[in-house]
Amino acid sequence: MKRLIAYILAVIVAVGAAVAASALYTVSEVEQVIITQFGKPVGAPVTTAGLKLKVPFIQNVNSIDRRILEWDGNPSDMPTKDKLYIAVDLFARWRITDPLQYFLRLRDERSAQSRLDDILGSETRNAVAKHELIEIIRTTRDRAPLREALFTNADQDVGMLVPIQKGRKLVEREIFVAAAEKVRVFGIELLDIRFKRIHYNESVRPKIYDRMISERRQIAERFLSEGHGEAARIRGNRLRDLNKIQSEAYRRVEEIRGAADAKATEIYASAYNQSPEAVEFYEFTRTLQAYKSIIGANTTLVLSTDSDLFKFLKGMAPAGQGIPIQPPETTGDAPR
Repeated sequence: MKRLIAYILAVIVAVGAAVAASALYTVSEVEQVIITQFGKPVGAPVTTAGLKLKVPFIQNVNSIDRRILEWDGNPSDMPTKDKLYIAVDLFARWRITDPLQYFLRLRDERSAQSRLDDILGSETRNAVAKHELIEIIRTTRDRAPLREALFTNADQDVGMLVPIQKGRKLVEREIFVAAAEKVRVFGIELLDIRFKRIHYNESVRPKIYDRMISERRQIAERFLSEGHGEAARIRGNRLRDLNKIQSEAYRRVEEIRGAADAKATEIYASAYNQSPEAVEFYEFTRTLQAYKSIIGANTTLVLSTDSDLFKFLKGMAPAGQGIPIQPPETTGDAPR
């Protein structure tokens, strides 16, 4: 009898322990719980930590993580607006803000990751296809390469980069805004999204190198043209200065020559007015200078008897005799 009573008590204790284990559950600080009965949610989500009660055996506990979760997509090739293929590697951070909606739509984290793959991948592809390659590579639109500072003429854009309208941060923001709206219906809040790595596709690299070579060639041609223009300007200035110096020198020479001629004329006039002998001597010396200028080695003169050039020669000859005109002795072509 005692053995039977002990057996019954043991059964009661075991059943009570099983009922208590099924009715009691704990919620930690990093999770939230959805209670389901026959597969359907019952009541509000349990979001506070501690020991909780539920209907034993017929109700089940479904734990949902309340921490910030990570989504890390696989790199995928996608075309940019300028038809260049790049491999984009994206990552995001998200968390579950509406556990009931999340449970009804997705059930578990694996389904959530799969849905994020579809949404974020699609939005990333759309954003990349709407922008040039430089928009996705450049961090901000305000950054400027150092080589642009070499150009002195801002009106020309030889060798300049394609104008940046947004930059990589705003492209990431576009993806974030578009994807956040689509994942909100699943009870998910998208916290952040970033480009982890962007690779050039193998087919893109030759085009990038060709573009770099073309830009360097344009820069070289720009500097060569500027150098040729500067050289032409310097040569023009040199010729202008030379002509100016020569004209100034010629003007100065003519001024000095005119002043000398005026002084000589003044001296001649003064000597002419001193006495008749001086006048006669002056005429004699000037006539001799004229002989030297007009008589050469093969010169023949025909003079009338009343010519001024013949006056002094006529006075030197006896009456009735002609005076032969002999040229002076010369050395070469110049009379002496």
